[in-house]
Formats: sequence, structure tokens, C-alpha cells
Amino acid sequence: MEQGRLFLAIVLSFLVFVVWEFLFVGKQDVQSPVPPEKVVESTVAEDLKEDVIVAVEKSTEDSLERVATPGNFFNSLRINTPLYSAEISEKGAAIVSFVLKDYREAVDKGSANKELISASNKSGTALLGFTNKALPKISDAVFTTDFSGETLEVRDTSKSISFFWQSADSVQIEKRFSFYPETYKVQMDVILTNTSPRTFEENLTISLVNSGPENTRQFSFEGPFAFVDNKLDEIKVKDLDEKNTISGNIDWSGLSEQYFMSVIIPEISSASTVRLDYDPEENLVEVKYIQQGKKLLPGAKQQFEYSLYMGPKQISVLKAIGSNLDKAINFGFFDIIAKPCLWLMNAIHDRFIPNYGIAIILLTILFKIIFWPLGTKSYKSMAEMKRLQPLMMEIRQKHKDDKKKMNEEIMGLYKTYKVNPMSGCLPMVVQIPVFFAFYRMLYGSIELRHAPFLWWINDLSAPDRLFTFNFTIPLMAPPYGIPVLTIIMGATMFLQQKLSPPPGDPTQAKFMMMMPLIFTFIFINFPAGLVLYWLVNNVLSISQQYYITKKTV
Repeated sequence: MEQGRLFLAIVLSFLVFVVWEFLFVGKQDVQSPVPPEKVVESTVAEDLKEDVIVAVEKSTEDSLERVATPGNFFNSLRINTPLYSAEISEKGAAIVSFVLKDYREAVDKGSANKELISASNKSGTALLGFTNKALPKISDAVFTTDFSGETLEVRDTSKSISFFWQSADSVQIEKRFSFYPETYKVQMDVILTNTSPRTFEENLTISLVNSGPENTRQFSFEGPFAFVDNKLDEIKVKDLDEKNTISGNIDWSGLSEQYFMSVIIPEISSASTVRLDYDPEENLVEVKYIQQGKKLLPGAKQQFEYSLYMGPKQISVLKAIGSNLDKAINFGFFDIIAKPCLWLMNAIHDRFIPNYGIAIILLTILFKIIFWPLGTKSYKSMAEMKRLQPLMMEIRQKHKDDKKKMNEEIMGLYKTYKVNPMSGCLPMVVQIPVFFAFYRMLYGSIELRHAPFLWWINDLSAPDRLFTFNFTIPLMAPPYGIPVLTIIMGATMFLQQKLSPPPGDPTQAKFMMMMPLIFTFIFINFPAGLVLYWLVNNVLSISQQYYITKKTV
């Protein structure tokens, strides 16, 4: 009876997890703030008090200010490095394209390389602005450059390029980018020069803009986030109406996707403010880093230094950059288990066998070895329980009208034969945290993205599908096909249950018989890597249970 209750509790908790994923983590309805180009904030310079949002009429393309400043006019410039190719527009000197050369949009070999700037983002990212609208035309500013070519090649050493704009009030802005051949990190400096006869005082803003999450039915966070006061702060898009400001000692802030991210890193971490906005019509999120300025006397100059990171969420890459950027990878409650699992999986892949499917299998075997003593104890208890089944059936038949007496005699039977009915469930209880940690790791690890295993499994981060059907299958997420690995996993669960003693309660026994089928449907949309882990674990558990049962009986 106790064993059945424990199993039932485990099953119900697992089903809660699934229901939460598919029902409660649904599409989010968000309210519309003003799009980035129409927002000018008013902030008291010294205290950074609450902003006042004022609508500003946009200039037309024909009336864009082209004040004579150093350099040449251009439409867009291309930057080409071994890791990525970027494109910078003359309007705002904004980054309007950032294509990663080592990653593709889809698993197909003919797929285009991964573009980090979404098609809906017409303004680009790394935009300049000011909070007090002292330079109202900055949003439409057309920059010039000191570079005369069309493509800046960055191969063996770093290279810099500057963009210039001067306002009608004689405030000159230089936006200088430095690119490096061996990293996704881009240095960005902003130099303000006051050539007017008046004092200039403003708070500079740097805005990162990109698309919001396409769907929220996942456990990998997507949206604005920051590392503030030595903690990771992730804000869901649906919560931006209530929480649109981040304040504190900010190491970095930006936008996170499932496998990639774009962040701005101030050269010196200090007490700062970040404003967040969302445009639901274009599905664009803006993260605006506010840099408090100083009074700029006539003829004076001030330089602001930042770094941009636009690239993969890979721990080794982020650690090399520093600034606590590796803290962007967070597996939530199971982080303490998931990160060592990720490290082990990568170590197996990099040092022994360059196949992440094999690495998952070896990691599963390692876990089984670690939990072997616990499993042995559990399977011995289950074997003894199976031997007691005839005696338990007699007691239930004898006292079927007296539940209290029946339970007392069954507990006495356990005591006589020194059997603990709870110990048979220990492997399942122990595996559940590991399972969830694996789920988070496999779902959020870029190493598994488009990683092939064998035969039809060409992406361990996606559900396994053999063949592709052009019709919808209930409960199955696209693409639609035969989940072969998942079906085999369900078969191993059925076999494992056959080896286990059935619960005494007939209702619980029927429910447990349905478990392999329920789990098979649950796993249909899980990543192939997770299904592979559970399948291998089942096979090892069956082998161990069969061996212990034969030895005990």
C-alpha cells in the first residue's frame, strides 16, 4: 500500500511538471509600450529619477540631418571576421546584421548561417540616445565614417572603425567599434565633444533591440536579463508592465534567446539603471542601458567605454570574456546538478568520443555505477516483496472487509521478513532530480543544438522523428513522424514494470500498468538526448534488476 502511494505521488508530481509545461507556460499576452524610436525619456541627471515618456514626431527620410562631419557618407558597411559577419548602417551607426559562421538557422546542411538580428528589427541594435532629449534628432541621425571601403576584413589582428555625427547644436558624437578575429566580443566607445558655446549635460543610453520569444512552452529563459548586484535577474516579457526597470551594480544587461544572447557590458561596473520596453506588434524587446553623464563644458570631451557580446551561450566562450558573463547560463533550481553534467558531457565529447549521443550514454552508465549500491538494495527489497505476494494476497482475501486488520497484518508480515516496502522506490526518487537537471541541460545547452547521434537522429536537442508526415498527429509537436526512440523507451518501461511486484491495491495496479503508455506520450516531444538518457537508464536498470532478482530468488 505504501509503495503504491509513493509511486502515485511520484507520477502525480511528474504529471504536474508536464501539465505546467504545456498548459500554464503558454503564450504570453503583453501590453504595448511605445516603440523604441518613438520614446524619449526625461531623467534628472544626478539622481536618475523616474522617466517621463514623451512622444516625438519622427523625421522623414528626406529631412534627415546630414551635418558636415569627418569622413564619408555610406549606406552600410560590412565587417568580416572568422567567427561572424556584421553590417553597420549609416542611420544611427546601428548594427543591422550579425551572422554567426559556425551556427546554422536549421539542422539542414543547406540552411543559412544564424542571423542574430531578427527581420522585424528595422532599426538595428546598439542604438545611441539621450534621456533628456537635448539632441532630439539623434534617433534619425545619419553618420559618416573614416573608412573608405565597403568591407572591413578582420583576420589576424583587431581593427577599429569610427562613425561620426554632429548635431545642429554643435555636439559631435563619435561611435567607435573595435573588432577582434578570435572572439564575439566587440569594443564600442562613444566620444562626445562639445563644440558649442554652452554647457552640455545629458545621460547617454545604449539600446539593444531584438525580437521577443516566439513561444514560451519551454524551460529555457528568453527575454531581457541582467547580472546585477552579483545575481542574475531574468524578466519575463509578460512581466514588463510591472517590472520595466533594473537598478543596481550592473555588470551587464541584454537579451537572451534559447541558445544565443546579445549583451552590453560597461567597461566599469557601477550603480546604473536599465529600462525595458516591448512592442508586441513587431515582437521587439528593448534593453536600454542608461549611463549617467557629466557636465560637458564648451570644448570639452567625454568618452564612454562598453563591450558588446553577440554570440552563443557557451560557458567556455563566456568565461573567456569575463565580467561574470558565464552567469548568463542558468539551469534554475537544478543548476547545481546540471552544470557538472554539462561539464562531464563536454569532457567525454572533447577528449574521448566526438559524439554527444555516445557522451550521454557514457554519462548515464557513470550515473548507474554511482547509484549501483542503492539500486541493488532497492531491487533486493523488490524481489523479497515479490516473494511475499502470495502471503499478502491471502491476508487481503481473509480481511477484505476489515481494512484496518488487513493493513496491520501486512505490516506485521513486512516486520517478520524484514522487508521495507518503501526501499523499492528509492531509485526512482533519486533519479527524478537528475532527470530534471538533464532536461534543463539538454534543452538549454548549445552543444546539443543540431548535434547528430546515429541514423535518423540528427539533432539531439529536438524530438526524434523517423520520416516526416504532412498531417497533424494529436499530442505531437511538429515535425510529425514516428518517434522510434520514444516507443522503444516505452517498451523498456513496460518490461521494467513486469519485473517489479504489482501494488496490492487493484486500482493502483491498473494505474501502474498504464504508466509506460503515459510516459511514452509525455516523452514524444522531449529532446532526443533526454529520451536516449532515459532509455539507456531503463536498459541498465532492467539488467541490474534481473541479475539481483535471479541472485536473490
